[in-house]
Amino acid sequence: MPSASDHFPQRIALVHEWFSPRSVGGAERVVEAIDALLKSRGCEPQLAALVDAESCRSGSWLQGRSVLTSPIQDLPWGPSHVQQYLPLLPFAIEQIDLGAVELVISSSHLVAKGVLTGPEQLHISYVHTPVRYAWDQMHAYLQRSALARRGLGPLIRWQLHALRQWDQLSAQRVDRLIANSRFTARRIRKYWGCEASVIHPPVEVNRFRWNAARDDVYLCLCRLVPYKRVDLVVEAFNRLGLPLLVVGDGPERARLEVLAGPTVTLLGRQSGQQVEELMSRCRAFVYGGLEDFGIAPVEAMAAGAPVIGLGRGGLLDTVRCAAAGIRQPTGVLFPEQTVESLVQAVEWFEQSRLWRSLDSEAIRQWAERFRPEAFAARFESALRTAWQDHRQGCAVAASDPAEMPGLRL
Repeated sequence: MPSASDHFPQRIALVHEWFSPRSVGGAERVVEAIDALLKSRGCEPQLAALVDAESCRSGSWLQGRSVLTSPIQDLPWGPSHVQQYLPLLPFAIEQIDLGAVELVISSSHLVAKGVLTGPEQLHISYVHTPVRYAWDQMHAYLQRSALARRGLGPLIRWQLHALRQWDQLSAQRVDRLIANSRFTARRIRKYWGCEASVIHPPVEVNRFRWNAARDDVYLCLCRLVPYKRVDLVVEAFNRLGLPLLVVGDGPERARLEVLAGPTVTLLGRQSGQQVEELMSRCRAFVYGGLEDFGIAPVEAMAAGAPVIGLGRGGLLDTVRCAAAGIRQPTGVLFPEQTVESLVQAVEWFEQSRLWRSLDSEAIRQWAERFRPEAFAARFESALRTAWQDHRQGCAVAASDPAEMPGLRL
């Protein structure tokens, strides 16, 4: 293999929205995976974020690392409540000075891709999603917003309008866009007018064992926030009268506890070991949200569990639907984000006794294609190609007399 210096620059910045113990999910796993890849190639990147509350935390993978931050870091409760400063975040990300680096890699679900770079710098952005609540989910967001219900709806709408304009403009400054799914790539094309390649995020499939005996209990696991639509899953299982375990915590928990019938149990937050055990023994994993990718369904398949999920968004990349007649299916996709559609899917799953015909080992083998090693290989290939193209482009520009002052023809 060529040495790192043949293909990688030595001055690299890795930019993320924020580093906080309050926010640890799929996006943060991607950042950690990219950081590990770069370090394995001899290039420890300079980290940057709007705020940093991780590098000083004992046991964090960021402990002791240098992190460049924005002015939000010094505002009251900035490191712990950065999202409360939403109107300032586009301005704040542009204040981070990356002038000394050659390559910028951003991991973006809100504003990280908007960091300023020069024409000699290559900027590659791994996009988890264009801002959901500024684009297609704005109306749903406003319906559930406490501030909107208090009469601030017009102000919030204006702020989101301004965010949409900045979001589209800042995307034009990125040299290469990488989406986490085909669904995200389509949203990038629609909202930003840009093309993006697709590299699925890494999933720790080896955490899970797939060959345990299955119980008759269904499992739903995610953050309990409105767009995950756990309420849809709870209502469906109230009607079905089938046992459902809901794992997770969040602002929707109190409402879901009121909504839950006698066959639905909310377990709250569980340890990683408990999650692995539940996934390895559930009859099926149920998911009602519209996801850009959706790591939890892939984790369930790594545990050999079939998935019953919404047949839209990122799950179209990850779940092979039994109803489509394809070889080695891994679950069932229901067409509409409604209680009725989910009920019909679960009833068909039960009546067809699909948990017996869907082979756990085959489901696990399908999930293997999303393992971290696959992500690292694909991302490194894309990075090397982009850097080589960038260097060649810079060399051509430097040797073209038309680009040199005083020599224009």
